[in-house]
Amino acid sequence: MNTRKTVKKKLVLKKSVRNFFTRVLITTIIFLIGMILVKSDQGAKNLILENVYSNNLEFTKIKEIYQKYFGNILSIDQLAIKEQSVFKEQLSYQKANAYLDGVKLTVDDNYMVPVLESGIVIFMGERDGYGNTVVIEQIDGIDVYYSNISTDGVTLYDYVEKGSLLGEAKDKTLYLVFQKDGEYLDYKEYI
Repeated sequence: MNTRKTVKKKLVLKKSVRNFFTRVLITTIIFLIGMILVKSDQGAKNLILENVYSNNLEFTKIKEIYQKYFGNILSIDQLAIKEQSVFKEQLSYQKANAYLDGVKLTVDDNYMVPVLESGIVIFMGERDGYGNTVVIEQIDGIDVYYSNISTDGVTLYDYVEKGSLLGEAKDKTLYLVFQKDGEYLDYKEYI
């Protein structure tokens, strides 16, 4: 009886490893074909420049396309449920007022801004009316703009954990903007 279970486990493991390497091979071939097209065709190069460098690169869309055609190698959503966050910081503020496309929060002096949900840093720089801004594309697909902060510990395309500290709010003011698929969302649902 034990030998049947052992053989079955080995077969399942072998099949899983074979599927993994097949997916990696297919992904590599698609990537190489894409690079050859970019190198040889100016139209493809312009398409990549327009959609990757000019616009935000949406990692959640890439994940959805990959899952549609290749399935999950490791389910990030399942890992996120099982993981225990090391950081427990939560957003705290004294006052919230609507501001431009989001909300203006009055916070304590030297307030360290926590990340509301895990995600990838997709933008760092100045935004008109907001000051220094970090945009994080959360694992749920919502882009959150954290503005009027000084950031030293993060760089572009870093993965940041929920509750980790992003930076210090300047002048007791923090601006937050929530956006999904190009539309601004009501901040009251997220803070």
